[in-house]
Amino acid sequence: MTAQLDTTACPTPLWLPGPHSQTLYSALATPTHSLRFVRERVDTPDGDFIDLDWNAPGMVVKPERYAPDTQVLPRDAMADRWLNAHDADILKSTQNTHALVLLHGLEGSSGSRYAQSIMQYFRARGWVVVMAHFRGCSGVANRLARAYYSGDSEEVGFILKTVQQHVPHALWHAVGVSLGGNALLKYLGEHAADINPAFQSAAAIAAPIDLLAAGEELSNNFFCRKVYTRFFLKSLKPKVIEKAKRFPGTIDVMRMHRARTLRDFDDAYTAPMHGFQDASDYWRKASSKPWLSHIKLPTLVLNARNDPFIPEASLPSPSDGSDAVLLHQPAEGGHAGFTTGTFPGNLLWLPQRLARFFDRGE
Repeated sequence: MTAQLDTTACPTPLWLPGPHSQTLYSALATPTHSLRFVRERVDTPDGDFIDLDWNAPGMVVKPERYAPDTQVLPRDAMADRWLNAHDADILKSTQNTHALVLLHGLEGSSGSRYAQSIMQYFRARGWVVVMAHFRGCSGVANRLARAYYSGDSEEVGFILKTVQQHVPHALWHAVGVSLGGNALLKYLGEHAADINPAFQSAAAIAAPIDLLAAGEELSNNFFCRKVYTRFFLKSLKPKVIEKAKRFPGTIDVMRMHRARTLRDFDDAYTAPMHGFQDASDYWRKASSKPWLSHIKLPTLVLNARNDPFIPEASLPSPSDGSDAVLLHQPAEGGHAGFTTGTFPGNLLWLPQRLARFFDRGE
């Protein structure tokens, strides 16, 4: 059996033509509300940590007047306070509801517009929502020299297990965006027989399932290199250079300073730090495309065909996926964009598309 293919359009407005405007405007300017969270820090088995941003029915998010935990939250965090025992009890006792865990894209967070649009929408439906920040993406440097990468199935498994244990009586859904989408798909394929039955469905949005094709596009295409790659490296490089000060001798600092493309960055840091020979080896081995045919959990894979990060030729075809996979490939939308409506637009189409799949499997 093969995957189903849906090519129905995302109604992209005429005032937002082309892949770059759809990508950049959606990421930087489309209006959205600011959902606030309660933050929890969870230790990982290897001595590091991840930060989870929660919002749930019955949870009061506003800051506590007398906070027992004096650990300061980052100034730009979307979380107003730290999770306490009462919050944990609320999550543990939540019954007969749905819950959504979101895995963000490269250098994303709970403040990313796509994250806000998705979590606001499902929280308004009465769901529990939680953003799982990858290591170093919550505004605080992680403890180890390593960071995160787009194929870390072990980390995804740890995240899904952790959030499900926190809300054990909910019906769970997992969503990954871009890098997080590829990591989620790879995990679902590699561990198809081990998925917790609490998880009902999953979705990957703008996932670069062929990382080699996407990495080459971002590294070699002039506009992608000068705009998108420069944006990512502006955040990534300082984090790694700071790590080099804490872990002398583990990172080639001069090579990192010279990095101008994602290939340069992944050659200098991501690949060697996480057990790969070089960027090409990392991109090939971390790609989720070979694993789509193994997925058993109902999964939506949503990719705009004009995504400037992802060459259309690299997108999956029905023969690449199992019958549990629905491929939706609208002609337009950009990279994790999908702004619709009259100016200044809104980001409602994306969560509504997810809801239709979660509700009816279509």
